[in-house]
Amino acid sequence: MALAPPPTVVLGSVAFAVFWVLAVFPCVPFLPIGRTAGSLLGAMLMVIFQVLTPDQAFAAIDIPILGLLFGTMVVTVFLERADLFKYLGKLLSWKSRGPKDLLCRICVISAISSAFFTNDTSCVVLTEFVLKIARQHNLPPYPFLLALASSANIGSSATPIGNPQNLVIAIQGKISFGSFLTGILPAMLVGLVVNVVMLIVIYWRALTIHKDEEDPISQVAEEEIMSHQFSPAIMAHCASFNSEECSDSSEPTNNLQNSSQVHAMTNQTVPSLSEVQMGVSSTNSKDSTTTTNASKEGTSDTNPSKDVSIVVDRPIEARIMHSSQGKEDYLSIKWKRMLWKSCVYAITLMMLTAMLLGVNMAWAAIAAAIILVVLDFKDAGPSIDKVSYSLLIFFCGMFITVDGFKKTGIPSALWDLMEPYSRIDHATGIAILAVVILVLSNLASNVPTVLLLGARVAASAAAISKEDEKKAWLILAWVSTIAGNFSLLGSAANLVVCEQARRAPNIGYTLTFWTHLKFGLPSTLIVTAIGLTLIR
Repeated sequence: MALAPPPTVVLGSVAFAVFWVLAVFPCVPFLPIGRTAGSLLGAMLMVIFQVLTPDQAFAAIDIPILGLLFGTMVVTVFLERADLFKYLGKLLSWKSRGPKDLLCRICVISAISSAFFTNDTSCVVLTEFVLKIARQHNLPPYPFLLALASSANIGSSATPIGNPQNLVIAIQGKISFGSFLTGILPAMLVGLVVNVVMLIVIYWRALTIHKDEEDPISQVAEEEIMSHQFSPAIMAHCASFNSEECSDSSEPTNNLQNSSQVHAMTNQTVPSLSEVQMGVSSTNSKDSTTTTNASKEGTSDTNPSKDVSIVVDRPIEARIMHSSQGKEDYLSIKWKRMLWKSCVYAITLMMLTAMLLGVNMAWAAIAAAIILVVLDFKDAGPSIDKVSYSLLIFFCGMFITVDGFKKTGIPSALWDLMEPYSRIDHATGIAILAVVILVLSNLASNVPTVLLLGARVAASAAAISKEDEKKAWLILAWVSTIAGNFSLLGSAANLVVCEQARRAPNIGYTLTFWTHLKFGLPSTLIVTAIGLTLIR
């Protein structure tokens, strides 16, 4: 594709540069409007500069991707309400045999949950709990925080719903959920094992504690888990792009505060047995006092002892009856709650099964979300409000901005230069393509990289064979996702862990850029290289 006329090239590049700066550095002093507004500004400039017509701009928005994002976010909100992430937290400390065992558990649970509920969600709900366990046992937090973030990124590579760039690849590449999973799963599993081994080897001394200091982690107290207020399972505002190191702090805080309020409201619907009994006792006490006062007024013309016995006996019988009724009400509410939670899990499994069977992923997710809303049988507002609409709006602006930048012809011209050296029918070409994706994912963020390179990389591979086209999409998914482990700014999951750990009350910890880079650099290069040999 030839370059567009010079005015279009210049103005389109300016619009894309504005989008890129605000996506990577959301709080720049000269325009601190954030990522979402930055993506809309870039989209508007593409139309104002006449790089795109209004109709072309609207056509650039990929509705299936937005539908899939929305559906999975709603389902995840209901899974959080059904205490799924609380149970995942319990698994971290259940019969654990020490720091290294805990590290392995964090990696496995983070990877599995990220594959099905997005990497950002896993990091949001597990970071503070991981930090509590580390602090309680006098262990340095950074190996466990690095394990959580890096494993979340690796695990999210296995499915189309693991992260936003995979959604784009699966829909634009027309790759089914099953094909995507089977194509990347071997690389993900081996990459996870390699990542765990590297964590243990690099931080062996930090993970070794003396016998007399060791406190069985399995005793992390049930109360510690129960008292921990997990944040809801929503995608963070910065769920698909880089940012300054933990600098954009106001938006995540608001999301977490709102989430905690809704979570508290949800928990209040099921009173404890002691609360039920206390309420009954309070009611009975009032009844007893009223009856006693009335009896004192009417004892002058009757047998006092007889009346008093009646007055005393009735409250006791009433108290027993009401207490029994309270227990029955509590058990009824508890069983209804358990039934509702079972239905939430079952519907989620049905959604995943439908995706594996080749059902349209966007409609499968939306259908599951609507079924859960109806099953909840109450105002859906509090649950729907927890969806990250700012992320959906960001994607709309990004689709328009990236499509406008493609119209300038610059991405095609650059790819024409690289294509002869990046063909995937030989090892050298795959290595060069991986390096290009790795660098661009850390400079321009992974989702824009996928949008810019995806179609051209796939077209180049399709000229070789149909199987190579699918392999090209999967390579793009694998490398752009693992690239997030390179530095603290590589993915939003890293930033979520950093920010959540820094803000944890009384146990806060700052994960620095260099601490992350010392592990992220070798891990990314080794895991990426090994995974490329296993993608089919």
